[in-house]
Amino acid sequence: MNYILFDDYSRNNLLPLTFTRPVCDLQFGILSIREKWERVLNTTTSTLTEDYLGEKFPIVKGNNNILINGSISPSSELLRLIGTLKANQALVSKDSIVALHVSGDDLEKIGEGDTEGIEEIMIDIPLLKLNYPWDIVSGCQTAIEYDYELLTNGRKSMPIPPHVRVVNPDRIFIEQGAIVDSAILNASEGPIYIGPGARVMDGAMIRGAFGMAEGSTVKMGAVVYGPTAIGSFAKIGGEVENSVLFAYSNKPHPGYLGHSVIGQWCNLASGTTVANLNNTYRTVRAWNYTQQKFIDTGMQFLGLIMGDHSKTGILTMFNTGTIVGVNSNVFGSGYQRNFVPSFVWGGTGGYTSFDIKKALETASYVYKRRDYDFDAVERKLLTSVYEITFNNIRL
Repeated sequence: MNYILFDDYSRNNLLPLTFTRPVCDLQFGILSIREKWERVLNTTTSTLTEDYLGEKFPIVKGNNNILINGSISPSSELLRLIGTLKANQALVSKDSIVALHVSGDDLEKIGEGDTEGIEEIMIDIPLLKLNYPWDIVSGCQTAIEYDYELLTNGRKSMPIPPHVRVVNPDRIFIEQGAIVDSAILNASEGPIYIGPGARVMDGAMIRGAFGMAEGSTVKMGAVVYGPTAIGSFAKIGGEVENSVLFAYSNKPHPGYLGHSVIGQWCNLASGTTVANLNNTYRTVRAWNYTQQKFIDTGMQFLGLIMGDHSKTGILTMFNTGTIVGVNSNVFGSGYQRNFVPSFVWGGTGGYTSFDIKKALETASYVYKRRDYDFDAVERKLLTSVYEITFNNIRL
């Protein structure tokens, strides 16, 4: 069977995080949604997504295809139901298509939104689905706990070093090659997973649920409240609470980051601080790309949502529910705007456009620093995002 993960209507609501990736490649907990599905299916997947993402995330077509909604995390019951699908059948929840089984001949019309001839089977089971960026925050505890079981089931942790203070050690898993210096690990409120080659430095205090992927770092003296997860080769320091940092992003210095989602290749400079609670205690409003206005998120706690490649200057301050687009450089005293478009440079004193040539040049330097090749595919993708954001009145 050939498995394909597809984007649904939530894609535009999940901007700016989905400007640079399919929905399924959003990190949700320790793993991305794609990584979860590939582990439970024990196979690779491809993607049905926007054309401009197709070169980096190509679709692979087969004679028999199971298409799975890439905004939905797997569960044992959902996996069982998908296994019962026959050709030209679809699992449908109250508001979305969950999965469908189609032949190679019918795949093209499905990609164009034509579902004629597909038998719909209504299901009523709990679904862990991403519809908005802040769902990554609100669902983080559940996602980390699920990923922890997926990553550690039937396996034995490396020994916890004697110089590490621990609470509930049975819920702490250290992968081979990870280093834990003199730190405090408290898994009383959720599991703690430390990935291969990751490092927790001296004096760090971590309360679960928490997960750190391969090669990531928690700096000396960091204070981390769960549920929090950081991607491969990411770095955190200072104080972090209920946040997710995607791979290769840095928040290594003092400053508070709470109830936030930071995309890939971002850097938060020293002293960058994020407010996550309104003084009025009312729910937080945030910019929505689909409606082109600020909407009520229903979240009492919500900090910063930042797209890939964006960066801050020293002592930058963000208010609750701030959205920063792709490849923007934000700096200056005082609170920043609650919505910062993609490809701009500036802050409270005003913004100017970030020239695409300079943006690509900076990205190539950042990649090179991490021994990663900013190749023609990456350049084309980032250029496409630049063109989309300008052609759509600065999305």
